[in-house]
Parts: sequence; C-alpha cells; structure tokens
Amino acid sequence: MPAFALPDVFVVAPESTSEFDPAAVAAAGEVIASGPEALYRRLVGDQESEVVFLLARHALKGFCSGDGPANGAREPTGHGGVDAQGGADRIAEETAEVRRRIAALLKPLGEAEPRVREAVLAQRAPLALIGGCWLDSVSQPATQPATVVNHLVRHQFAWRGEGNPRRGLHRLRGRALEDQGVFLPDVTAPDFLSQAEARPLTAWHGAYYLSLARLPATFLPEVFGTHYVMATLGVDELLLGTRPLLAEADLRAALVDYLALAPAPVRSRVCAAVERALALELAHARLLVEVAEWHAGLSLDAQVGRIVARHAPFAGKQHRNVRVGRRPLAERFGDPDFDLGAFVGEFRASPQLKPRAGGCRFLQAIKFGGPMFGIFDEREAATFERWADAVAAGEPPGVAVAPLTAGDGAARALAAAVAAPPSDVRLRPAERGDDRDFLHRLVNIENFPNTLALARAHAEEGLARAEVLFTHGGGGVLTDASWFDYSPVALNERVDRIYWNKLVNPYRPLTKIPDRDEVVFGQKTFALGSMIDGAWAHRIGATGRYTRRSDGMLYSIYADEMGRGDVTKNHITLIYQVLASMGIEVPHLREAAFLDQDELPDHLYGFSLFQLSLALFPDSLYDEILGYNLGIEMFGLGTMRMHEMQKLRHYGFDVAYEEAHLSIDNLSAGHARQSAELIVAYLHDVAKVSGADAVPAHWRRIWRGYASFAYFIEHELVTGLARPESADVII
Repeated sequence: MPAFALPDVFVVAPESTSEFDPAAVAAAGEVIASGPEALYRRLVGDQESEVVFLLARHALKGFCSGDGPANGAREPTGHGGVDAQGGADRIAEETAEVRRRIAALLKPLGEAEPRVREAVLAQRAPLALIGGCWLDSVSQPATQPATVVNHLVRHQFAWRGEGNPRRGLHRLRGRALEDQGVFLPDVTAPDFLSQAEARPLTAWHGAYYLSLARLPATFLPEVFGTHYVMATLGVDELLLGTRPLLAEADLRAALVDYLALAPAPVRSRVCAAVERALALELAHARLLVEVAEWHAGLSLDAQVGRIVARHAPFAGKQHRNVRVGRRPLAERFGDPDFDLGAFVGEFRASPQLKPRAGGCRFLQAIKFGGPMFGIFDEREAATFERWADAVAAGEPPGVAVAPLTAGDGAARALAAAVAAPPSDVRLRPAERGDDRDFLHRLVNIENFPNTLALARAHAEEGLARAEVLFTHGGGGVLTDASWFDYSPVALNERVDRIYWNKLVNPYRPLTKIPDRDEVVFGQKTFALGSMIDGAWAHRIGATGRYTRRSDGMLYSIYADEMGRGDVTKNHITLIYQVLASMGIEVPHLREAAFLDQDELPDHLYGFSLFQLSLALFPDSLYDEILGYNLGIEMFGLGTMRMHEMQKLRHYGFDVAYEEAHLSIDNLSAGHARQSAELIVAYLHDVAKVSGADAVPAHWRRIWRGYASFAYFIEHELVTGLARPESADVII
C-alpha cells in the first residue's frame, strides 16, 4: 500500500471519469439545447447540483477535444518537450507575443465614442466579471496540501482582496466598468447576459472558464495553463485601465514548478490549455473589434431602432390611441412579424416627429411632465433629440445595418461539440457503500457527482439530529449548544462563557502522561478530521457569491487554514508531519489505496463524512456552515490542545499542528473571535436586506450548525440522553 509523504506532488486527479445518475442526462440536455446563455447562467448560478457537474463535462469535452472548434486556431509549439524552465519561458514568450497582438487590436477601442466603448466593455463583462473562477474550488480535500495547488491559493488570496470582497478582482473590475458608464446586474442575475448584450460566443467562452471551476482537480493541467495565460495576457486590464494584482514572475514560477512535477502527458495537457486560452482570448479580442465596428457603423436611424426594439415589448394598451403609419402602436408592437426598419421609416414621417414651436410632440412627450417621461434614459433621450434634429434638417434615412453576427460561426461549431455525449462519463445510480467508500466518493466528488444527493441527505440528517442539543447542550464538556435567542451581545457572551468555563479555566497540566501507544492512538482518532482541515469552508466565496462581509471573513479563515498558499504553514501539511513523527503512514485521502489503510479506526469516519457532506452545499447550507465554523474554531482552544501538546512533547512527537491551532484560533483576534464576528456581520446584513423579523430563522439554522459540531464532540452527553443516537468519539 503506497504511503503518502511530503511534499505532496499531486498534479492531477488520479481518476478522470465521472459517475452520474441516468436522470441527470436529460436535465443537462435541456440546458445545452437552450443555448450557451442558459449554460452560462446555470454554471455561474449553481455549484451544488449533479447536473452542473455533467454540464461542465460536456463543455470541457467540447472545448478540449483535439478537433474541437476551440483548438487548431493556433499551431501547437511543442513547448511540452523541453525542461520545465524552458517550457515555461517559451510559454511566456508566446503569451507576450499574443498580448502584443491583442493590445494592437484593442488600442483603437479606447478612442471610440462613448456608446461604442460601452458596448465593447459590456460585451467583455461576462468574462471580466468571472475572471479567476477557475480557482474557486481548486483547493479542496482531494488536492491539499499539494505544492502546486498552494501556488494557486496564494494567487486566489490576492484576487479575493486578501479576505476583503471590496478589494477583490471582481469588485475592482465592476467599479472600473461603472466608472466608464457600464452598469450591469450581478453575474448571477437572470438578465445579466441580456443586459450585456452578450454574443453567443462570449457566453460559450464564459462557460468554458466556469466549467473549469467545477472540475479543477480533474482538469488541473487545464486550470494551470488557463490561469497563466489569462492572468498574464491581462485583456481586461488593457480594456479597463486597471492594474494587475499578480506579477508575471510569480505566475511563471508557479508554472515552472507545475511543469517540473508533471509527467509528459500532463505537460502536454498544460501546453494544449495554453494554446486554447491564447486562441480564445485572441478570438474574443477580434469579436470585440467586430462589435465596436458594428456599433460605430450604426446610423441615427439604426440607433433609434435599437431603442425602439428594447422598449417595444413593454408598450401596452396605453398606446392604443397612438398611431404610426395608420396602425395603433399596441397592434404594431404586438405583431410577431413586426418590421423594425419599416416602423422607423414611418416614424420619421409621422406627425409626432414633425417640428413645431417648442419641439416636436414626441420630444415633448418624453420630457418631464410628458406622458412618456421616465421611459427612456438620458442617453436614449439624447439620441432621440439628435435624430429629430437630423430629420428636421432633411437628413436622408440611414442605410439599413445588417444584424450583428460577430462570432456566430465559432459559436455554432461549439454548440455541436458541446452537445455530443462526453466519453468520460459513466451512468449509474449512486451507492453509498460503507463509510470508507462514502468518504472516498465525497473527497473525489468530481468523479462521483451522483453522490451529491446522498451527501445532501447525510448533511440534513446530521443537522436535524443535532437539534436535541438545543435542549441538552448545556451539559457539554467542551461545547454548549443549548438554545438562546440571538443578539450580538448574547452571542459574544455565550462564546466567552464557553471559552472560560469549558476550555480554559478547567485546564490543569497532566500529572500522569498516558503510555506511548495510547498517545499515538489518540492522535489517530483526530487524524482523519485533521486531514480535511478547513474542508467545511473550501467552497465559500465562489464567483458571484463573494459579496458579503461574512463571505470574505469566512474565506479568510479558510485561507489561513491553507497557510495562505505557504505550504509549510498549511494545516494539512502539519498533520502529516505529526503522523510521520509517530511513524504513521497512510495513503492520501484521494487515493483508492486509502480504502485499504489499517492505521485509522473505522468507527470514526462519521465526523469527516458529515463535514464533507456539509461543505458541498455552500449556498443552501451557508447558515449552517457559519455555525459549524464557530464550533470547530473554538475547539482549537484550551484544555484539550494543551493536554495534547503535553503528551506529544513527552514522547518527542511533532506538536506543530496543535501549536498552530492554539495560536491562530485565539479568542482575542483569531479564528474563534472572527467566527463570532462574521455571524454578527452576516445577521446584520440579513436584517438590513430582509428586516429584523428574518433574523431568527437564519439564527436557528446557524445555531443548529454549531450544534451539529457539538454533537460529534460530546459523546458522553449524547449517548446519555433519553433517546441516544450514535456519535463518533473523537476525543
């Protein structure tokens, strides 16, 4: 049985296939048949369903297949055949050359008139505002504590504003867009793509990047290649005038490390991903140029036609007495064969546009006090004024403009490629198996998305079961999950009481150290949970969800658990150091060989199974994760840790894991205090948005999350209740 040893040289998931329930196929097919916009919306709006994993498989197959439409735009340069440094240098040179080409294409757009530039920026927004999404869950139980993954954690931490959403990449780009006159809803909003007037090819490109976000362990070579190219090219920085948050030297160093560890087939995948990302970005730059040229070529008549088309669907019966070209407006706009060009021509000649003292009737109608005031925004109203002046001056009608079709050929090819069934998919209903099997499936969820329904049921069952401690939790040794009504003061009082009365004041140094075997066995009871340290929060802060203060605070805690990208400070590295100091060797959790390990006790899997199940639902179980986080961060303090350190030191074992938690989880300003503060911040936001009456329901869910942690810790309390339930002994 191969044992895991540091450093972790993981470069790609050991399995490449995925299991799906047959029912997921039809649901995924419906989304794909609805077009790239539907696919983009589902991928950005859903990180919890089996269907979205299958959609990601479809998209990545369509883009990554050797003869796919996203390949072949550039000839492979073969830089996978040289050493890591040389390969990275050649990739850097090629990327720099493409950046120069893109910069030349985009430079004239900066000098375009505002309406044209805004159209270009809006077209790019569906890619700009999901930038870095491929790193959303690259750090996970299956990939930690890999050296190469921690490079990406460091980059993600910078892109997420070091835990402050307002300084994060997406917020900075959003503000830059608004500074230049582009105001769009959130990327998860149903109308985001329509407001951006996104071309199908733009949506397809976004779907590719979002698909990498769903399967980063399986497609880590593609993530690495894409990440280097996108961060180094800096197309959005070129367009928006913002500064890059990552240095090219740091990006190249990470790429060198990855190429050095990767075997030849994986290096080839990285190089193919580099070529693909360069081709996609070059193609999108050209699309932006086409969009700019199309908008710049719009006559005033065509600009008016676009405004009419945008508002016509909302013109109701109030227009029944208004006629243009002898037909009521309500009738014309409701006609499925409505001819926009003919309408604009007839509107030109209509009485509503004829000049008269004080302005034409139409312009009077859209001004303050008129019956149409407020329908058109300032820019639209100004366009109508220029048009009316031009018509009055005798300017002839503008030449009809052909529909915008930029990128449509490539989009059609992608539609066909993505629709074809992926060859790396197996259809079968999920089977939970025993605890070891279930753990393997949860850790490698990218390969077993059909397990998500089982995980959801397992998490809900554990949460419901834990509510017994609302009544009996005060008897806990290390926790107190008994119910109390929320207020910020009450929460902090409870936290302080648990800290002093249960974790600190009872501490007395051990007067007798257990024998060596007992100490080793005790560490084994902790080990499985420690190997997934931070897992409860590893999906927090994904693209489109990193907006609240609590998001940044919880993500920051997770980043700390992972050493903020410094693998020597990564808590999972530390637990493996501790085990190695005791001579305990096991395969990594992600490996199938872990199913056969005989070092860790079988009856302790429940704690990890619950945590991994909870972690897979960061949107729908967000409240519960906040409460669970409070419980686990406070658990790192006081008597238990001090005693463990005393026992480990006595036998010369490594104490780094215990020391790290006793320090970083401190109640003064560490994770324990931050965990309480982020709950207060979150519930403040709930009250501000939904009203104070909404807070109690959210608080109940948060506190059952705390209770669900306590349920696994307080074995004696739980087993002593009138209706005992099984719980794992982890102390």
